[in-house]
Amino acid sequence: MAIEEEKRFISLINENQGLIHKVCIMYENDHDARNDLFQEIVLQLWRSFPTFRGEAKITTWMYRIALNTAISGLRKHTRNVKTEDLREVHFNISEHHVDEREDDFQRLQWAIRQLTEVERAMIMMALEEIPYDEIAETIGITQNNVRVRMNRIREKLRKLMG
Repeated sequence: MAIEEEKRFISLINENQGLIHKVCIMYENDHDARNDLFQEIVLQLWRSFPTFRGEAKITTWMYRIALNTAISGLRKHTRNVKTEDLREVHFNISEHHVDEREDDFQRLQWAIRQLTEVERAMIMMALEEIPYDEIAETIGITQNNVRVRMNRIREKLRKLMG
């Protein structure tokens, strides 16, 4: 890859690293695992960069690769036992009193982690206010299917959050 392409890639990663971090947070609980996933996603983006044809928005292409990397990584590591801090995730108990908004946010994070891999990807993009047509393109389903699934996901989250 030419120097100009490398510079373009580095710039792309710098401009969109928030997107990658959000995927990592959505799919990994552990800080070190999130860092590893971030590096793996960047590596996969680097490998795929020469084949990007510009037919989709660059962020749609990045989401697709990031999500596929995260999901395939989860499937590879399903044999590993994942641990969670019960105080933080399930009971929201802390040393200090947490305000209500933080409590709600933690409950939402826990509920989102209970969703399937694809549901997590869809809700993450919806929270980022990505249009349904881009979500459909990224996930590989129809726009109508996105609408139906999003309604189901919202209902599932309502039940999980009580």
